[in-house]
Amino acid sequence: MFDQSRKLAVSRRFFLRGTGVAAGGLALLGDARAATATDEPMISGPGMVPLTVNVNGRSYEISAEPCVTLAELLRDGLDLTGTKIGCDRGSCSACTVWLDGAPVASCMLLAIDVGARAVTTIEGLAHGDTLHPVQEAFIAHDAMQCGYCTPGMVMSSAALLERDPHPATEDIQAALSGHICRCGGYPHIVDAVLAVGQTRKA
Repeated sequence: MFDQSRKLAVSRRFFLRGTGVAAGGLALLGDARAATATDEPMISGPGMVPLTVNVNGRSYEISAEPCVTLAELLRDGLDLTGTKIGCDRGSCSACTVWLDGAPVASCMLLAIDVGARAVTTIEGLAHGDTLHPVQEAFIAHDAMQCGYCTPGMVMSSAALLERDPHPATEDIQAALSGHICRCGGYPHIVDAVLAVGQTRKA
C-alpha cells in the first residue's frame, strides 16, 4: 500500500521547490525587463515632430507627423513635386528616389526613418540647366508618354548606369521590372538607357 502521508509530504516538497524556482524566475525576468527598458526606442508623436532631412545636397529642417511618408514630405513639405505618387503602396515605383544612392519607393518609407541618409530626387539629377544623360536620352528617344512614371523610371535607370555603365537589354529590363508604364512605353525607355550606355562605351 502507498503511504498517504508520504504522498502528501512529497507533494509539499515539490510544491515548495516549484514555487521557489518560479519566484526566482520572475525576479530574473523583472531584472531583464528593467535592463532592456532603457534600450527601447523613444516614442514620437502622435503630433508633429521636428525632422532634419538631407535632400539633393541640402539640409532641411521641417516638422511632420510620424505617419508622413518620404514621398508626401517631398511633395507637400518641400514642394519637390517631381516625385510622383501613383499607387501609394510600393507597386508601381513612380515615387522612386535614391536613398544613399540606392533606388527606393519613397511611398513605403516613413520620413521619420530617413535620418541622416542622403535623398536624391529627380530634381537633384540635373546640374542647373544641364540635364542628366538619362533625362536627355528619354527626350531624344521619346521615352515618355503621359510622363507620370518617368521620374521613377529615370531614377532607377540612372542608378543602374551608376552600377553598370554598359548594361545589356536584360539588365535594363530587370532594373525596371518593378515599374509600371501604363502607356506601354517600355521599348523606348530601354532604347534610351541603351543609348546612354553605348555613348559612354564610345
